[in-house]
Amino acid sequence: MTLNEPPPRAIPEFEDTDPASERDRRFMALAQRAADEARRAGEVPVGAVVVLGDDVIATGFNHPIRGHDPSAHAEMAALRAAAQTLQNYRLPGCELYVTLEPCLMCAGAIMHARIARVVYGAADPKTGACGSVVDMFANERLNHHTAVTGGVLADECGHALKNFFAERRRLAREERAAREARQHAHAVTDSITKTN
Repeated sequence: MTLNEPPPRAIPEFEDTDPASERDRRFMALAQRAADEARRAGEVPVGAVVVLGDDVIATGFNHPIRGHDPSAHAEMAALRAAAQTLQNYRLPGCELYVTLEPCLMCAGAIMHARIARVVYGAADPKTGACGSVVDMFANERLNHHTAVTGGVLADECGHALKNFFAERRRLAREERAAREARQHAHAVTDSITKTN
């Protein structure tokens, strides 16, 4: 190095990796919009976006019920769309933003796609594969390693899921009560008919 040269600078792959960064919040908000599409379709509200640089190249939302497809998670839909957009099954340099911590299936697809970074909102204590239950991305024996940032807009993402399931339980209780009322009315009608 000469006196006229600037000192060498380590350039991280992603300079803005603070979980509370404006960039991460902006892309997570887009994933939340995709999650809202899933909710409107009656699906668990999970949404995802794939980003290359500062461009969203794909979005996806949960639709396994409607699609009769157990693999139709938000991440899988977004990865499939991104692969079609780039005409490549590998997505090097891309980031995946998803409102819920990926499961093992999605983590495997993320690795195979060579996603550089995953950013998720709410942790998933039941099936999370980014550290909540298992940590696929910390396994040193695997040949690809994805950077992971969790907790971006976690409260908002978590509330959307909790509200969805609370509403689903409320509707189930109402349906059960209505069914029981119909059965009771039918039993009363049968009883009156038999006594006459």
